[in-house]
Amino acid sequence: MRADRLLALLLLLQNRGRMTAPDLAAELEVSVRTVYRDVEALAASGVPVCADRGPLGGYRLMDGYRTRLTGLTDAEAGALFLAGAPGPAQDLGLGAVLATAQLKLQAALPGGSAEHARRVRERFHLDAPAWFRDGDPGTFLAPIAQAVWEQRVLRTEYRRWRGEVRRELEPLGVVLKSGIWYLVARTDGALRTYRVSRFTAVEPTDAGFERPADFDLAGYWEESSRRLEAMLEQGTARVRLSPRGRSLLPMLFGAAGSRALADAGPADGAGWMEVELAVESPAVAVGDLLRLGAEAEVLGPAELRAAVAETVAALAARYAAGADGT
Repeated sequence: MRADRLLALLLLLQNRGRMTAPDLAAELEVSVRTVYRDVEALAASGVPVCADRGPLGGYRLMDGYRTRLTGLTDAEAGALFLAGAPGPAQDLGLGAVLATAQLKLQAALPGGSAEHARRVRERFHLDAPAWFRDGDPGTFLAPIAQAVWEQRVLRTEYRRWRGEVRRELEPLGVVLKSGIWYLVARTDGALRTYRVSRFTAVEPTDAGFERPADFDLAGYWEESSRRLEAMLEQGTARVRLSPRGRSLLPMLFGAAGSRALADAGPADGAGWMEVELAVESPAVAVGDLLRLGAEAEVLGPAELRAAVAETVAALAARYAAGADGT
């Protein structure tokens, strides 16, 4: 562990130039006293570390010195694929590995490329979770990820809406979608998707398994997402929208709202427009359409219009009664 930290210290000084002991301690997540000891160890091993005193002082490497100890381990090379998502990398237990890999990569780049990489990092940032929603808590994410890496069978308990189930899973991959972690696993020969936050128990076993040679995680996720969307879109609603309602539609209904607007005809003289909107089951569609408020009128099907009208009437009666029910 100390050897990894000494290498990280060396690469920090090489990549960033002069750094103070408190700055190094913060980067390495150790005490300032530990930094002093590590610097002494580097110097004793022949690394030309210079200590400059004064307000602008700190530690630096002798001018012209560069290390070539930049070989990436397997874990570090794999972690680089998560370089744009440090939060998810931390969730997977790869935060420290990713940081070391990035330092090694930066040290290996020529001067111009290293500067370009630094500018890209300063100007672009990936924030995976969706707006106005906390990321999904993944209590068992780390052991699940470890089992994926090592191809180890998991003994699990999972909470479904119909009750808990116990299953042995062959974990094939994890997916982060809008701040929610999912596990793709094989059980009884079938591929299934599990929401990580719904596991109530996860126990890694010593049993290994053979990963399907033809399994493609990205391809599986894309196909399963299409199937889910097709299952959810159970009907079509004919909706009349105000100008503001049209602007709200993509925000509230996503791709389905955008498609409805793209296929719509021209607006009338008052700016209202009729669209054909893909919706879920009637019970879900009523709640979704009511989010548009007075900016929309459901024209059909007749049963959906009646269900919306019934809900609106019940709401009006409730609010007319007053807060005390009178």
